[in-house]
Amino acid sequence: MLNLADRRSVKASTAGLKRVDLARRRMGWSKTRSKVWWLEANVSQATLRRFWKQPISLDAFIAICNAVGIKDWQSVVETEYSDLEDATEDRLPTLTGPSPEEPSPPAILGEYPEGPVPVASDFYVDRAPIEARCYDAILRPGALIRIKSPRQMGKTSLLYRICDRAEQQQYQVVRLNLSKADASVLGDLDRLLRWFCAGISLELKLEMQPKDLWDADRGSIVNCTTYVQSQVLEPLQMPFVLALDEVDWLFNVPEVSQGFFSMLRSWHEEAKTIEAWEKLRLLVVHSTEDYGRLDLNQSPFNVGLPVELPEFSPQQVENLLKRYHLDWHQNWVQRLMATVGGHPFLVRLAIDELSWQRVTLTQLLQDAPTNAGIYTDHLQRHLKKLKERPDLAQAMHQVASQPEPQQIDTMLAYKLYSMGLVKKLGDRVSPRCRLYQEYFQTRL
Repeated sequence: MLNLADRRSVKASTAGLKRVDLARRRMGWSKTRSKVWWLEANVSQATLRRFWKQPISLDAFIAICNAVGIKDWQSVVETEYSDLEDATEDRLPTLTGPSPEEPSPPAILGEYPEGPVPVASDFYVDRAPIEARCYDAILRPGALIRIKSPRQMGKTSLLYRICDRAEQQQYQVVRLNLSKADASVLGDLDRLLRWFCAGISLELKLEMQPKDLWDADRGSIVNCTTYVQSQVLEPLQMPFVLALDEVDWLFNVPEVSQGFFSMLRSWHEEAKTIEAWEKLRLLVVHSTEDYGRLDLNQSPFNVGLPVELPEFSPQQVENLLKRYHLDWHQNWVQRLMATVGGHPFLVRLAIDELSWQRVTLTQLLQDAPTNAGIYTDHLQRHLKKLKERPDLAQAMHQVASQPEPQQIDTMLAYKLYSMGLVKKLGDRVSPRCRLYQEYFQTRL
């Protein structure tokens, strides 16, 4: 038998994978996306993903094991694996001409499609003229930009780019993500605003802390407003961009959300008459999947520049393929978009899967609406939300089960549209893509 150290590629055994998984849990690392893990191992994120499924190069295998404290890497290897010569993991796939049936692998590798696209990435696709409008708006005194869409449409990726453009103009930028706040903080307005001011203070390294100015007799909103004006806006010599991501975490806490969002709206109004507040630029990002009990008339969601992110067009999907150096026949783009539409995450996930030739396009599309497909987590998340609302589930079943667009209750149609599950056709709606139609007509 070939000595393990002589192998060009190795694969982990079932028992070995369990041991590595236990070790990474003890480290508190994600299975495939922990930046600490792949940086410690000095491997790519793609290499870490493939470790769990297929052979990778021996050096990368050892590095991944060592990073979680497993020094006897030989005990993790599948010893019966015999196809040892093709160390496919760390070599870029060779681009060849596409076959008549399926697309070819890429000449370069992209990032895993989950999560925001980094500012420096070559794989971000502009949805003109949205970016240009946002870049222009953020330069205006007292600006308020509201970015909304269902989940995984690219909101945070756009937020990163607007903030980067502001920093290029020497603006002071602070980003706060409300999903990072504890549930106990989100459930109490005073605690939320203290957390909010503390986050700004930490980012700007301010000497005066919120607790030093907090006066219970004035109320939380006045305290927060006073702190931002006196400690941030008045001392600053440049505009101040406050970027708030995932504010929808507050939508189901009306006693908190109404106060918080009314405060943001009042700040936007102050910019019209008070010089210090002209420096403030607000950037608010939220999902449209669940507005909870939010009163839209008392929030910042009916003022400022509204930005609703659309799906990719066929041209934008082709643009993304070029970033991978993939040469697809136009028919392949049409087949993919016929199933998933132009949903950025669903498109990118398919391209990532196909680029590594894990499956063929035909097989991917056949499995897509099943629990064996790559979209099962995405679909099950929507299914869970629908089953929590029987009226929505019934409406979605009606829309998915009929070949023609359906006219349903206006509010239900609005909620399904906000979730990204249907598209509007006049007064009627139809499933946003074939994936949703085939999945939900059999499960609701």
